[in-house]
Amino acid sequence: MALILHFHPLASFCWKVLIALYENETPFEPVIVDLGDEKSRAAFLKLSPHGKFPLLQDTAHNRLLPESAIIIDYLGQYFPGRVSFIPADRDRAREARLADQFYDSYVHEQMQKIVADKIRPEGSKDPYGVQQARDTLAVSYRMIDDDMRDKPWAAGDAFTLGDCAAFPALFYANKVEPFAGKYQHAARYLERLSQRPSIKRVLSEARPYMPMFPFYRPGED
Repeated sequence: MALILHFHPLASFCWKVLIALYENETPFEPVIVDLGDEKSRAAFLKLSPHGKFPLLQDTAHNRLLPESAIIIDYLGQYFPGRVSFIPADRDRAREARLADQFYDSYVHEQMQKIVADKIRPEGSKDPYGVQQARDTLAVSYRMIDDDMRDKPWAAGDAFTLGDCAAFPALFYANKVEPFAGKYQHAARYLERLSQRPSIKRVLSEARPYMPMFPFYRPGED
């Protein structure tokens, strides 16, 4: 098979790429990376010295693609499907890319700072950094709620790269800094995302690993 995706089912940035692959039913070989397993870790570090995933391997073109947004862009160019994640119209494309950057930088990364602090050993916690992240999320939630007041998807009427980024960011952020009861438009957007078959599949595959998430509560996805 030409495409091999190195990933972990619980990793939020991996979800972005999985959503894109499942939206277009793009064939690929999944390789789950277990950084806690010596053999799996060693094999992956040969491909990705920093140990960051997702990583897409295109054996047909002899290419390794890191970074979720770059991978999705690459899929659109070389393995296109019914969903175009980067619109052909340049203005709409810019909106999709802006949404992607916004959710990655101002929601996703802030959530990850809080999660990372949760699992740090005592004596190395960063309460100031965590509060900064929560403050940034509060601003982001207000912006999202206003932005999603009168449109179905991040960049307008079509599902794009921005929505691939939005779901994992909002799903996990809602676990660490809940917004569902405060921002109805943002909450409805997350619910719309959750109903897409591609995203239901991602959640189903992640479910067995959810107890590993530091903010996991039994009975929740």
